[in-house]
Formats: sequence, structure tokens, C-alpha cells
Amino acid sequence: MTLPEPALRNPRVVIIGAGMTGILMTIKLREAGITDIRILEKASQLGGTWRENTYPGVACDIPSHMYTYSFEPNPDWSKQFADGAEIQQYFERVARKYGVSNSVQFNEAVVSSVYQRGKWTVKTSQHNSYEADFVINCTGILHHPALPDIQGLDSFRGAMFHTARWDHDVDLRGKRVGIIGTGSTAAQVIPEVAKLAGQLTVFQRTPQWLLPIPNRSLSERTKKRLRENPNRIRRRAARYQWMLQNLLTKAVTGHKPQNALFSAICKLYLRFGMRDPVLRAKLTPDYKVGCKRIIINTTLYPALQRNNVELVDCGIAAITPAGIRGQDGVEHELDVIVLSTGFHPTAYMRPMDMRGKNGLSIDEAWRHKVQTYRSVFMPGFPNNFLMLGPNTPIGNYSVIAMSEVQCDYILKVMQRWRRHDFDEIDVKPSAVAWFADYMKAGMGKTVWVGGCNSWYLDPDGEPILWPYTWPQWEKEMQEPNMADFTTTKFESSDIEEQAA
Repeated sequence: MTLPEPALRNPRVVIIGAGMTGILMTIKLREAGITDIRILEKASQLGGTWRENTYPGVACDIPSHMYTYSFEPNPDWSKQFADGAEIQQYFERVARKYGVSNSVQFNEAVVSSVYQRGKWTVKTSQHNSYEADFVINCTGILHHPALPDIQGLDSFRGAMFHTARWDHDVDLRGKRVGIIGTGSTAAQVIPEVAKLAGQLTVFQRTPQWLLPIPNRSLSERTKKRLRENPNRIRRRAARYQWMLQNLLTKAVTGHKPQNALFSAICKLYLRFGMRDPVLRAKLTPDYKVGCKRIIINTTLYPALQRNNVELVDCGIAAITPAGIRGQDGVEHELDVIVLSTGFHPTAYMRPMDMRGKNGLSIDEAWRHKVQTYRSVFMPGFPNNFLMLGPNTPIGNYSVIAMSEVQCDYILKVMQRWRRHDFDEIDVKPSAVAWFADYMKAGMGKTVWVGGCNSWYLDPDGEPILWPYTWPQWEKEMQEPNMADFTTTKFESSDIEEQAA
């Protein structure tokens, strides 16, 4: 006689963060039949990156029709590269359609997350406590603004703010504005501020390589055709995916023909897009194309050549009450300082107090090195997943596509729990060590070790990106290798005693 299989368990899940990945995880968990879900969001609104960043010119550098959930194409993007407000509206619309919005508990920042024998206890800033079988950290990559270590930072008498905390009450028209930084965000901000400011001074530490792809508007006729035939959207997205997979991603991961192509394009654009030879020399990087994230932009060079814009590349000695003093001794008097100085890329779910087995804190676990297995699992923190963890970013590819692959991988692990295969799953330290070695083995061929400092590098100077191709990553994430994990089944009496 064959005994019936036990019914699938319905785990209690806490999702931390209601940005792009939190919305995705909620939708996919429900589709899989998992309904006991708490979504905790620190802010009063969902959206993550696109809620936080509202600076002038904010836009995505991934083509719009590729930067969507695979199950929710959008025929109504207004530009080839959508602006931040439009992307925020897209995520809000998807969240409403799939009933995510009404399920989010807003203004609940997670204070602590503590594990004990198959259960996580999550406490929030609202003094609420939630018990979960699984915790999924959907806290994003670049969301903790980094302030520059500059003498006198707090002494400035004018308005000063980070691009991720843009102060829209400050009127820039006719003002003397200083922008510190020339990275991806600054490349979008500078042209917009230059139109308003009386005088704009840009303080550059490191020049950047620019790829000149114009952000064309999409006509109403194009949008109408896409609405009438969704296959057109899929074909358009597939073209972008092919180009990124076979050209840009390969260019930064060790494929010489593709790298030579992009190097030639970026260098020619600098040569012919920057007429002033003195300014061109200041803007010429001394590292390989792609070592830092390639900036897709056609508006920065023209903006830097405006009569009301000055580029300062001598370095900053100090911020003073009146402005910024360069290392050449010249003081630039300013009314407003904008900090386009990036983010802390390896903060992830911190600063919450997260503790795994035997009270192990995440700060202690990562004291020497931020390491994971497959970017998702952290040893010593069972039944806990990290979305978009280290070695997830893949050569200018869409983080939505990355999240969808990780989501499927996590669901396959959780499905085994639902079938009663285990109560606790933890990754083996040996698997984490193997994954670290695997990453190192691929990094030597990439351009990220090409002699520059960037947010791609951890404190040890090692890239936190995926050094291989997108198809390889997708293939390796198809199925969890259970030999890399330790699984435990608790006696039912132990679980009942713990619950009591």
C-alpha cells in the first residue's frame, strides 16, 4: 500500500523591501501557492531605487523594453531609456495590478532579524514582531548614500545634499552650484543643472568613458503598434538582450573583439565630441574602457563645454563655509553643493541587526569579507536569502532579469521545504569557498581589474560582479545543487515546544 504524500506546507515568509525585487518575489510566491507573506518597507511608498532617486535627469541605462518584468511588458515607454518617474509609475502600476500595494506594511524599517531552530523573528521600528520560516532580503544594491571624506564637510553655509536625497525646495536658477563627482549619476545631473545654474563647477576625481547612445523619444505611432502586437515588444526586448549579451557584457568579461569595438567607439566619441583639447585631456581616463561602469550618455560632453560650466580636476582640499577649495589653493565660492558621490555597494540589508545560528551577527560574519554562495546564501544564516547579492551584477545587464532568475532558484529551494524534505537549510562553508575561488578564477580576464577604483571593487580591491557571460550564469542558476547545502529536519515535538 502506497502512503499518500504529505500536503505541501505553506511557509510564513517575510520580505524586506518593496522595491523591484520585493514586488517580484511577492507575485511569484503567490503564484507558487505561498500566501502567508509579510512585506516590510522602511519608507512610506514602494519603488526602491526609483522612489529614492528623483534628481534632475534621472533615467535607467538599460533599454526600457528590456527593463521590465518578463510577465508584464510595457508598450507605453516614452523613451528608449526610461526616466526615473516613469519607471516608478510602472512599478506602482504592476504592484496595484497584482495586489502587492495593499499588502505592504509601510514605514516599518527592520531593526533586527534573529534565527533560532528553523524560525526567524523579525522586529521593526514600529515595535512589531513577526515570525517567519523564511526571510528574503530584497533591500537592493545601491541605496545607502556614501558621503565623501572631505575636510570641512559640515562647515558649508549654503545648501548641500546628496543626489539620492535631492532637495527640490532649493531653487538652482542663477545660483553658483558645485557638483562633486562625474560618475553615472553626475553624467545625468550635470546637463540638467547646467541649464539652470548661473555658474556650475564640476569637481572631477576620475574621468569616465562614455558610450554615445542617444535617448530617443518613442513616437505615439510606435507605442500604438506595440500595444496592438505584444510580440513586437518581445522582439524589441530580445534584440536588446542579444546586443547586451553578445556585445557589451562580453566586452567587459574578457572577449577581445567586443572590447576593442567599445574601446574604439568611446575613444572616438571623446576625440570628436570634445572640441577643446585642454578639456579633452582632463576627460581622458587612464584605464581600460569598462573598468568602471560605461556611462551611456550623449548630453554630458556638450554640457561641459557650456560657457557657464567649469571642470576642476585638481582634487578637493576642503569644503569651506563659502564653497570648495581645490588642492591648487583656489577657492570656488558656491551657493549649493551637490554630492554625486555614489553609494555603499556592500551594505545590502544592513544596518539591521541580523543574527543567524549561535547568535552569529552579519557584521561579524562579513567583518573580513562579504561572501555568499551564488550571491544568494550566507553561511550561518539558514532559511535566509539575499537578492542581488555580491557577484550578481552582470556587465550592464538588467537587474530585473537577474532577479527573476534568482527568484526561480529560491522558489525551488523553498519547494523542497514545502515537501517536508527539511526544516532548515544552510550553505556549507566549503561551497562558499569554492564559489569565491570560482569568481577569482574568472576575474583575471575581465576589464574590472584594469587599474581603476570603482564601486565594482570591495575593500580588498576585488570585483563584486559576475565575471562570466549571462547565459552561463542563467544556466548555473537553473537548479540548486543540494550537495552544497546542509539540511536538517527537526522533530515535531521540538518545533511544537519552540512555538509554545
